[in-house]
Amino acid sequence: MVFSAFTAQAQQLPSNPDPNKCYVRCVTPDVYQTETVRIQTAPSYKRLSVVPATYKTVTERVMVKEGYKRYEFVPATFRTETMSYESQSPAESMSVRAASFTDATERVLVKPELSQWETTAYEGCESDNPNDCQVLCYRTYEAEYRTVPVQRLATDATTSTDRVPGQTSTYRKEVLATPAEVRTIDVEPVYETITKRVVDVPASVRTETVPAQYTEITKEVMTSKGGLSSYEEIDCELTSYNVLPINYANGSAALNAEARRVVDDRLLSLLRERPNIRIQINSHTSSVGSAGTNQSLSERRAQSVADYLVSKGINRGRLVTRGYGESQLKNRCADGVNCSEAEHRVNRRTEFRVLNIDQ
Repeated sequence: MVFSAFTAQAQQLPSNPDPNKCYVRCVTPDVYQTETVRIQTAPSYKRLSVVPATYKTVTERVMVKEGYKRYEFVPATFRTETMSYESQSPAESMSVRAASFTDATERVLVKPELSQWETTAYEGCESDNPNDCQVLCYRTYEAEYRTVPVQRLATDATTSTDRVPGQTSTYRKEVLATPAEVRTIDVEPVYETITKRVVDVPASVRTETVPAQYTEITKEVMTSKGGLSSYEEIDCELTSYNVLPINYANGSAALNAEARRVVDDRLLSLLRERPNIRIQINSHTSSVGSAGTNQSLSERRAQSVADYLVSKGINRGRLVTRGYGESQLKNRCADGVNCSEAEHRVNRRTEFRVLNIDQ
């Protein structure tokens, strides 16, 4: 690998390099871990219901005619009176007003802000050495948030009580108006049995606790800050683009079992052995189909490889993906040219290379 004078002055080169060896300047990446956060989407509350009062029927012996004295020759006289009694005891009627809720949202940080150095090529540079034309930019990518809908308790359930009056009935009885005279005869009073309903079990409230509801979201949290740089010897072939023998289904970016095995063998093992290097993953298509569709497909295919590596524990900051669609064909098979399937297959490729930190 050749470094420009600007690069040599800006950073310390490897000491005692071996002839015909290649080196890349690496920087330890920021390390993130995925955490699962449990968010309450609905609070717990009480659900109330009324259990009505129950009644029972009882009997009671009441006097319907008083005892009196009867005299011979002059009969006694009587008058009739109406008597009232409580035929049903008073009680209480209860009702429930249900709990009410308000809709709200909770904003959760799912990816923190990221700042890093990036380089771009300076247009119009007249130097033959591309490293002389690099522009170093410090980029900041905003944090990402997720808004989660939740419910909050506005008012809890309550009850109200109304008084239910008792009921009364009447019966008639005869009372002595004037006693008999001359001869006294004792007449026994007369009794009857009446029935009435009384409260057996008073009304009550049944309380049921409705549990809170939760949902889980995932977010990335930085566990350690990177930034230390060093040089690592690397196979010179890895600094140029190497084709990955991945065969995708037509129009698909999904990795089949064979494709995942290729990524494991060629990329995953390299990234695990060299935890500080970064790689660029490019994907290209043939000219079959529209240019816009091919561009989108190539981007998704490159991203699919990166997503698989991230699922295996590789830090996403170590991966750069590019999709070029049909813009970098390796043969004559452009739009309008009649080519065989084998010729088109040459242009359908996914490739990678190891990046220097300044790239």
